[in-house]
Amino acid sequence: MAHIRIFGTGGTIASRKGSGTGAVASDSAEDLLRGLSGEHTVDSQDILTTGSYRLGLGDLRTIAEFVHKASDDEQVDGVVITHGTDTMEETAFLLELVHGSPKAVVMTGAQNTADSLNPDGPRNLEEAVLAAGCRQLRGSGVVISFSGSVRSARGARKAHTTAANPFSGGCEVAHMVGKELVVTGLPVRRPALPLPTTAFDTTRVEIITVYPGATTDLFDFAVASGAHAIVLAGSGVGNAGPGFAEAIGSAVRAGCPVVLSTRTPWGPVVPTYGNGGGTDLVAAGAVPSGDLNPFQSRMLAALLLSHGTPINDFPHVFSRYC
Repeated sequence: MAHIRIFGTGGTIASRKGSGTGAVASDSAEDLLRGLSGEHTVDSQDILTTGSYRLGLGDLRTIAEFVHKASDDEQVDGVVITHGTDTMEETAFLLELVHGSPKAVVMTGAQNTADSLNPDGPRNLEEAVLAAGCRQLRGSGVVISFSGSVRSARGARKAHTTAANPFSGGCEVAHMVGKELVVTGLPVRRPALPLPTTAFDTTRVEIITVYPGATTDLFDFAVASGAHAIVLAGSGVGNAGPGFAEAIGSAVRAGCPVVLSTRTPWGPVVPTYGNGGGTDLVAAGAVPSGDLNPFQSRMLAALLLSHGTPINDFPHVFSRYC
């Protein structure tokens, strides 16, 4: 038997539709525990009670601090976080970047509100607690448990707006077979980075997406208005149209790092093409994001810059963690 700490942050799992004003997060973590069964003991604490679409970087830092403290508690064997699905991939990846404990941290949520005819939150929470207390998942880092599947935080992405399991990507580390959790493997992990400081709260990393006919106007405005870094969501393996190579060069010379990611849902950034393609963008100073999508690339860039990573060291350090 393990002891699991459950942190509530809101999201659909804690939401009710009310009287025609739209679903709003209102249930506490203690509310979510009612009817919870299983072999492990639990306690709960609320960090936030809000939809994840409303979260700022300061909120993510607060969640990271609570998780770090719980991981250091000798009475706690694992951690579960209930969270909205909209931005779970960002919070999960930030937590993964700073999690150095062997204790599993499991994020979960729901697609149906707590007062719906078919709420999925209770089952997801039970499975998340089971995963957090599983000895075989020690050392797995931060994972997302949803609708019978447990996957790594790194590479995970909300891939469907309404499906019972909206997440894809990353690697599956376990899945449910009946009432049994079957572990299939552990993800490769990087050394933990320091926890975010208050500087993280106001670090501006903007995401600019390319498309046919896109100009550099938004990119240039982001630099001019004080962005600390830019993630360029290029096309394909990491490409952009006319003017972007020059804009990247100007941004980097001005002290604004540029990360080259891709708007394509799956696959790595592989600089291949000239004539303004990925090869030229990297030559101008962009840092390829590897397998990280634009949103997880933004988390990594913001964390590194908030810790004062020098502009000259940024490409090397970013590449170690992407």
